[in-house]
Amino acid sequence: MKLLGNILWFVLGGLIVAIMYWLVGVLFCISIIGIPFGMQLIKFGSFALWPFGRKVEDGKSMTGCLYLLFNILWIALGWWEIAAMHAVFGLLCCITIVGIPFGMQHFKLAWLSLMPFGKRIE
Repeated sequence: MKLLGNILWFVLGGLIVAIMYWLVGVLFCISIIGIPFGMQLIKFGSFALWPFGRKVEDGKSMTGCLYLLFNILWIALGWWEIAAMHAVFGLLCCITIVGIPFGMQHFKLAWLSLMPFGKRIE
């Protein structure tokens, strides 16, 4: 089922979302200041490509002050809109029974994109 879900996700827009995350991530990595943010966006892209069967968990060292500072900057600079977008798409997908698995994947992406620093993808 994971393979079928990933194939459907890939065909129905997962590839486009992943490419957009990767493009913006590479653009952020051009400057030294943007590298941490670019790496998070590249992480989003890899997760957005094949989300079924993967989990988002807090990392071992989530409590560091650097992670807290970067997460505050992430939210203050407006990247919380990615989380809001995925939450809305998750709600829209959950309207139908067939869309519930896709909605759950959007909720995972929303959780990852709300405060991405210190999160781990398995």
